[in-house]
Amino acid sequence: MSGKGKGAAKAAGAAVAAGPKTITGLIRLTVPAGKAAPAPPVGPALGQKGLNLMEFCKAFNDETKVYKEGVPIPVQITAYSDRTFKYTTKKPPVQHMLKIATGLEKFESMPGKEVVGEISIRAIYEIAKIKKADMEQCTLEQCTSQICATAKNVGLKIVR
Repeated sequence: MSGKGKGAAKAAGAAVAAGPKTITGLIRLTVPAGKAAPAPPVGPALGQKGLNLMEFCKAFNDETKVYKEGVPIPVQITAYSDRTFKYTTKKPPVQHMLKIATGLEKFESMPGKEVVGEISIRAIYEIAKIKKADMEQCTLEQCTSQICATAKNVGLKIVR
């Protein structure tokens, strides 16, 4: 790697004074919290854009320390022409939160056929408050409604 590449890698995420950056790609991945490594899926996705894998892995793992290790975290990485990047993380997926709330290992494989568990409306409301940060356009009521629909789709019965 040339000296220019190393300097650009160190400036990842920092503003560069020399002209506007152009976006070369948008990468969306789901990475387990605290387990980002240069192995698939992270390595190939970032390597194609010429981004610094170890810098992303270290930053992502530091940011996701607040989650239990292995919790799936959706991440969106914006790659720039100067080989720098910016990433944003979201809250864990609703299905993962529903599994934790119900204590189930696996949901129904054919939705609508059987009920595999129950979840209280209070638990759904708590999940909605967490996911509301990712759903800026929705009200808390709309977010709760979407989570209820997801719960029904995976075979959960909603109880009061």
